[in-house]
Amino acid sequence: MRPLSPLESVRQTGVGLLYPFIPLSLYPFIPLSLYPFIPLSLYPNSIMMYLLFIVLLIGLLTLDLFFLWHWSANLVRPFGARQRECGRHRSSASKPAGFRLAAPKPVWVKDEIIRLKALMPDAGCRKIAAVFNRRFAKHRNVSVGKTFVSTVIRKHLYEIQILRQQIKHQRPWPVAKNRVWGIDLTSKVDTRKNSQTIFAIVEHASRAALTLKALPDKSSITLLRYLLNCIEQYGKPTIIRTDNEAVLTSRLFRFALKLLGIRHHTIDMHCPWQNGKVERFFGTLKQKLNHWEIDSLAQLNDALPLFRFWYNHVRPHQYLDGRTPAEVWSGDNIFQRQSKKEYWFEAWDGLLRGYYLPP
Repeated sequence: MRPLSPLESVRQTGVGLLYPFIPLSLYPFIPLSLYPFIPLSLYPNSIMMYLLFIVLLIGLLTLDLFFLWHWSANLVRPFGARQRECGRHRSSASKPAGFRLAAPKPVWVKDEIIRLKALMPDAGCRKIAAVFNRRFAKHRNVSVGKTFVSTVIRKHLYEIQILRQQIKHQRPWPVAKNRVWGIDLTSKVDTRKNSQTIFAIVEHASRAALTLKALPDKSSITLLRYLLNCIEQYGKPTIIRTDNEAVLTSRLFRFALKLLGIRHHTIDMHCPWQNGKVERFFGTLKQKLNHWEIDSLAQLNDALPLFRFWYNHVRPHQYLDGRTPAEVWSGDNIFQRQSKKEYWFEAWDGLLRGYYLPP
């Protein structure tokens, strides 16, 4: 009697009813999965038979995976097509015929945005873009958006910080001698808890302290008296710059400057750096005064001339390239001549020290 094939043995055992529903790739394993139902004499008894089953299994599994991938791709394709129609995934084929990418911005655009951010650190991307477009959209036919500005700022934060430091320490434009005077008031509390008012006039070109006095009272007429004495000694300036303190903006003070033919410039409110020359002078003065005790107005008036001499004739100024304000005022260049004499200067219990090189 002819031995039955594995498929015939499965049908005879009753499991053959499942034959239409079994994938092709499982045919070689059908005999192996039906040990209890098939006699042992019907199974292959050689290694070659099992190798044939394995090769056939690999081929059928590959075919099944291909059909499964093709079926899943056809199932997902309509959803992907709808996404492309809605604009989520745009391919080069869906672009219009005349479409092209925008040309990259010139290098100077990036540099200008970095400079604007350094000049306006509190401004946002929208405001910087508006300032840029107002200046260059019509003139140079270049405009930027807030997204481009945000990208440039985010990528160049270090360059912006470096540029801010350079702008902060940049030297101001030189001015003519005796053209602009800076005037301001400060105070010093003595040992009796009385506030003594100090009046100063600083010439902008040479940084020379022309007047340094402690006032008996804080009034416009007193300020005008010291101002007229300074004008009589050093000449009349073109501009006087002050802050918005009441005694410096009174009708009497402004009327006197108008009679003298002097223009009065006042700084913006809460912007002391706009009168930075005299403010810097007061910074040096207070650094020494904080370690010097004052008993009365007379003692303060005796001590201030020593400080003024030290500031004008002894202390080298960084902005003046190591020269003193008195040397710049007189046009003397200490680095081009040999000083015949030198004197050691010391005052205020050693707070004021240095060498005085006479002209």
